[in-house]
Amino acid sequence: MKSIIVYCSSHGTTEKAVEFLKGQLIGEVLAVDLKRDHVKLELMDFDTVIIGGSIHAGNIQRRIKQFIKQHHDELLEKDFGLFLCCMREGDTAIEQFNNAFPQDLRKNSVALGLFGGEFLFSKMNYFEKQIVKKVVGVTTEQSNLDFEAIREFASKINNVKTCV
Repeated sequence: MKSIIVYCSSHGTTEKAVEFLKGQLIGEVLAVDLKRDHVKLELMDFDTVIIGGSIHAGNIQRRIKQFIKQHHDELLEKDFGLFLCCMREGDTAIEQFNNAFPQDLRKNSVALGLFGGEFLFSKMNYFEKQIVKKVVGVTTEQSNLDFEAIREFASKINNVKTCV
């Protein structure tokens, strides 16, 4: 079974989550960062597609939105999972997740995941630091990656793979 994880990572948090996720999945797994890796993707070559990104200024990365729009109908014909890295929790995190991914994809996904997030001031530009300080009130690096949520997400994906 072949899986692909398509993601964007602005400061490395989503990439860190993807690397952990890859280690939890069975079968061959390819990870592609849409921001860094410029490859032509043929989703028909994969049994499972996983899409994820992170929240910046309230939105998921534009490249993730474009990828979903470009492959929307094809995704609905596959086993796929959706995940989001964000520092918000509870209803706010769910709202951000719902805004990041179209309803029909959320409804037809085999796995949905909120993986937590990080504020990495050492990797932010001046503007990003000011926004985080003003909106969230955080001035130091913080990590809240939820590795248990990543394991649970992987388990759902693996269960679909083993049932085929």
